Amino acid sequence: MTNIAILTGRLARDPEARTTQSATNVTGITVVTDRPARDKDGNTYKDENGYTAKESEFHRVTCFNGLAKTVGQYCSKGQLVSVQGRIHYTQWEDKDGVTRYGTEILADKVDFLSRGNGSGENADNKDAPGID
Repeated sequence: MTNIAILTGRLARDPEARTTQSATNVTGITVVTDRPARDKDGNTYKDENGYTAKESEFHRVTCFNGLAKTVGQYCSKGQLVSVQGRIHYTQWEDKDGVTRYGTEILADKVDFLSRGNGSGENADNKDAPGID
């Protein structure tokens, strides 16, 4: 049995990097993917500009250790990336005692398919290949 997720999309915001108390690097990114929107009959349709309408989905992705450092250093909002990893489900209890559920992708590999959007120093680095 296999649990593999592959996403290609743009970063919705700049990466959020942190280090745990046990010195593990962790970086979170949000990858936005698009797919054609469909009407109630299952047909695609055009938006007001004449383009095929799209629906966007936002995916939480978490990177660890060396991958986390590289993604945190070289990625920025708007950048096109391809992520390979596995789907991970979490469950926790919030401060009000309500059970909450979450889904994220734990990344094994992130390929940089474009440079950042030019808003930060990361966007100018030409030596930032995808990292396994």
